[in-house]
Amino acid sequence: MPLEACPALVLNADFKPLSYFPLSLWSWQDVIKAIYLDRVAVVEEYDKVVHSPSAEMKLPSVISLKEYVKPNVHPNFTRFNVFLRDRFTCQYCGHVAGTGRDLTFDHVIPRRQGGRTSWENITSACPACNFKKGGRTPQQARMHLRTKPYRPTVFSLQNVGRAFPPNYLHDSWRDFLYWDSELDS
Repeated sequence: MPLEACPALVLNADFKPLSYFPLSLWSWQDVIKAIYLDRVAVVEEYDKVVHSPSAEMKLPSVISLKEYVKPNVHPNFTRFNVFLRDRFTCQYCGHVAGTGRDLTFDHVIPRRQGGRTSWENITSACPACNFKKGGRTPQQARMHLRTKPYRPTVFSLQNVGRAFPPNYLHDSWRDFLYWDSELDS
């Protein structure tokens, strides 16, 4: 396994991931630097060993910060976070991204009618619905909005993100990630 394929899951001091979506991962180089600066504790390790002229160590697969980082209450207003809040689903027709239709974002109240670019006025839309709605409100276009746009909390986005696990999860990470799956008995 190449070293680039050995990121470490980063946990806060309370042993919860700093972020679920995107998953909080650090490169092996950043992890080793943080260890030597005494900023993190090693929780789990890979079988892979790295060497320097005077030392060797197993690469950490899970680390925890020594000092708790208080998470922001509200996430950054980004296109990706809007899509995540809306579960990667067109809020007009219900089609899910990844089914051949990309998502765009739509101003519920169009800018030309005084609508702002904000959490409360932006929603996810597939290109077909966005085109159909055009520069009109959903009522004017006779379209139904499935969910009213809102300003999410980091916690609510984290919960939504759990439904979209990354393509790769190392076995040593599973005890720290509470995806909505049944536990082994």
